[in-house]
Amino acid sequence: MSVERLESMSQGSIEDISRDGLVDICGVKIDTSLPGTLRMLQYLEQIQNPYNFLCDGIPVHISFVNEEQELSKTLVDYFCTLK
Repeated sequence: MSVERLESMSQGSIEDISRDGLVDICGVKIDTSLPGTLRMLQYLEQIQNPYNFLCDGIPVHISFVNEEQELSKTLVDYFCTLK
C-alpha cells in the first residue's frame, strides 16, 4: 500500500463509501507473535482501508489532528458543549 493510496483513503468521507466495500474490524485477526511491523502489515492487508471500516456493522471513519491538545482537555471541552 503506497503513501499516496493511504493519503487518498484518509481524505475520503464515510458517507461516500459503500458499506459493501468496508471490512468489519471484528473479523480482523492479528498474529501477536509477529514483530510490530509485520503485525501492522497484516492489519493493513486485512482491513484494506485503515481510515474507513465497520465495527460490528457500524461505519467508522478515523482521522487524526495535528494538534498538541491533551485528550483529557478535548473530552472536557466536548462534554461541556453537550450541556
